[in-house]
This record gives sequence, structure tokens and C-alpha cells, in this order.
Amino acid sequence: MADLALSAPVAARSQWGRLALYGLLGFSAGLPFYMFSTVLALRLTEHGVGLVVIGFFAWITLLPTFKFLWAPVLDRYDVPGFGRFWGKRRGWIMLAQLGIFTSMAAMAFTGPDLPLTALFAVLLAFWTTTVEVAADAWRIELAPTQDEQGPIVAANIWGYRSAMVAAGSGALIVADDAGWTAAYLAIAAAAFLPFPILAAMRPHSHSIQGRSQALIQGLVASAVILLLVAAATAAVGGVVLGAAAQAGIGPQSNVTPVVLGICLLPFVAMALALPKIRRAPADAPLRRSAALGPYVDIFWRYGYAALLIMAFVSLYRMGDVLALTLSKPLVKSVGYSLTEIGIADGAVALTSSMVGVALGGWLVTRWRQGWTLALGAVLAALGNWAFVWLAHEEPARWVLYLATGADQFGNGFAGTVFVVYLSMLVNPRFPGAQYALLSSFAFLLPRLLAGASGSMEQAIGYDGFFLLSGALSIAALLFLPMIGRVKPRPAEDEAKA
Repeated sequence: MADLALSAPVAARSQWGRLALYGLLGFSAGLPFYMFSTVLALRLTEHGVGLVVIGFFAWITLLPTFKFLWAPVLDRYDVPGFGRFWGKRRGWIMLAQLGIFTSMAAMAFTGPDLPLTALFAVLLAFWTTTVEVAADAWRIELAPTQDEQGPIVAANIWGYRSAMVAAGSGALIVADDAGWTAAYLAIAAAAFLPFPILAAMRPHSHSIQGRSQALIQGLVASAVILLLVAAATAAVGGVVLGAAAQAGIGPQSNVTPVVLGICLLPFVAMALALPKIRRAPADAPLRRSAALGPYVDIFWRYGYAALLIMAFVSLYRMGDVLALTLSKPLVKSVGYSLTEIGIADGAVALTSSMVGVALGGWLVTRWRQGWTLALGAVLAALGNWAFVWLAHEEPARWVLYLATGADQFGNGFAGTVFVVYLSMLVNPRFPGAQYALLSSFAFLLPRLLAGASGSMEQAIGYDGFFLLSGALSIAALLFLPMIGRVKPRPAEDEAKA
């Protein structure tokens, strides 16, 4: 907590200061997201890449679901130099901002080269996720109660969705006029804007000489870290592509059955591990481990109800994630231009999303949690089904605007109430690691299935695909009566008291 007092500006200690800070942090994390997901899907479509391969590229969005693997590093260590200059949380955010800028600028020049495009898209996803991990931990430390979380989560998602929409809309309009290279360079430049703003906040180090040394050390360390991460990513990517080729996976492969089987593995592993975790005393190595302890704590506190929680969080946003993969290719196939899609993703999507986020942030402070989660699931489903309606209408801007608005409003509302729900599951002792695990698992299964979306569309068509995605959102309602009764097990010291 001392890190917060020293590294955050005085304004951040006030409610309005926190809202402004988290609006900016949301912007810095949201701006790159469409560039390795939706916008990338349209770029690949323009280059003539098939839907099955575009679906495979959706697996890049799986990377954020594994952020729990490096979240403990962000909780435990500082970025050399940057940690002394800005403090732990902001030091990681600044390093990640540099990674975002360099990765997106590199993507600008990849063109139709699929391996290079994949490499820099993975790097962009990694550094974007790192920003989120550091910002989420800081948020939970700053606002430990549900009433405090609501407004800050809303501000964060406002910034996030504003940036996503601005990037998606701006990139498509620029691409239609000046090409994809110019579009990616423009968004890369915009993505770098939060860096000087966050850098101008009060430094952690008070000595002028100490500041200079820390900043120089941080810049050198950042360059080394960026190169090492890029080299490691390229090496792992080469192994994965080689293994896929050996397994015979190609553009015509139907990977849906295999993916569904993989989706069951996390639940099997959790069920097998739970008995041992529940019996573990406070001094057990499994619970005291710096690497595993924060994650084991979740299952120790919730027991077998953790399986129910994990099933619910996996399903709640599944419809939105699946729809995101093919919504833009569907709209493009109906006959809309990049500029028309960009305009819809601009003012219409931004306004609808912000209204949904604001309503969700307001209702979580007034309604019971189950009711807000239920309404979010229904609104998300209606947004997905709007694309079925769009596909059967003659191309007209009002049709595109209405479908986009319904999708973004439901997405914004559901996203806000879901973030608050996940935040309330976290043990305040391990905010960064536990929120990373919960939010990662929430999108693991949906993003695994999203990689098979091209194969699914070939089997059931666009209508079947979007009807299914909406139905999955509605299916989350079945869990709510049970979820509402789940309570965490008290810690040993609390039980004795």
C-alpha cells in the first residue's frame, strides 16, 4: 500500500482522481485490443484469408487468459529502474506501453505475411494484457469494497471501450483511405499518448540524481526485456506451427471436436486437485508457495463451489467472445464498406457502450448482484441475435447502427457487472494474481472455441453461429440461483475469532 501513496498523484486519492486515473488506464489497455482481434480479422479478410484461418487467429486472444502465469511476477518484482522511478504498478504499466507501441508499429509493415503478422499480434496481446494485470491489481488495492469498485470499474471500462471503439473505427476509416500500414501506424501513435501522461505523474524517486539513474536504467532494461520477449515468442511460435503441421492441421481442418475436448481438461484437473487443497493446513507448502499459493487460496476458500464458479464465469461472456470473432466478417459479407463499419464502430458503438457501462456501474451499487448479472446475460444475448437480423436485411446504415448499438450496449453492461462480480471473489491478500486467474479462466474456454469459429460457421452458417452465441449467454442464467448461495470459507484466524 505504500507504493500507492508514493506513486499515485494526490488527485488519485480522491474519488474523481481515481476515476480519471482508471479512465486513462482503461484507454491504454483498450486501444490495442481490436488491432489484434476484430480489425485484424478484417485485414486478413481483405488479404483473401479464409474464415477457418481467421478463426485460428482468434486464438491470439487466448493469451490474456494465461495472464495468471506471469501475474505473480508483477506482484513480486519491480521493473529495473522503472520501479524506483514510478513505483511497482506504474513501472510495469510503462514497460508494457513501450511493448504495445513497438508491436503495433511492427504489425503495420507485415502485410499478408501470416507468420510475422501472428508474431507481432501475439506480442501486442501480451503487452496489452500486462497493462491490464498491473492496473487491475492497483484498482483492487485502491478500492476494496463493492461500492467503491462500481464507479472505478465503470470509469475503467469507459476508457477501455472508448479506446477500443476509437481504434476500431479510426483504423477502418484510415485503412479505407490510405491502406492498412497507415492505419496501424496511426493507432500505434495514439496508443503511445498515455505514456507521457502517466510519465508526468509524480515520480516514486525524490532525488534528482536518483531519478535520472533510475530512468536510464529502466529504459535500457526495457529494451532488453522487449527483445527477449520477442525472441522467446518467435521460438515458441515456431515450435507450435511445426507441431500443427505435423498434426495435419490446415485451412480446411475441423478442429471443433478437439477444442471441445480440451475445454473439459481444466475442470477435470480442478476436480482432481480439490480434495488435497481442501485438507491443506495454513502452513502447507502448497498454500505458502509464492507461485501457487494465491491460486490455491481460491480453491481452499470456495472448495467444490469453485467448480461451479469457474463453470459460470466461463459461460457468462462466451456469447460475446464468439460473436466478436465473426461479427465484422459477417457485416463485410453483407455488403458494408470499411468506412461504413468504421462509422458504426465510432459514434454509435461508443455511445451505446458507454451507456451500457454507466448503467451497469450504477445498478451494481443498488441492485442485488444476481439481478444485475441476469440482466447483463439477457442484454448480451439480444446484442448477438441482432446480427442474425442484420444478415437478412438489405444493407442500410440504420440497420448497421441499430445492430451495432444493441451489441455494444449489452456488451458494455454485461462486462461491467461481470468485472465487479469477479473483483468481489478475490482475496485482498492476493489481488493481482487472483483477479488475473479468475478473469483469465473466464475467457479461456470462450477463446478456445472462438478459434474454431470458422469451422463452426462452415457447419451451421452465420445464422446458426449467432443464434448459438446468444443462447450461450442466456444459459448462464441457470447458474445464478446456485451462485448466489456460494460463500467463501473463512481463514483459520477468522474462524478462531
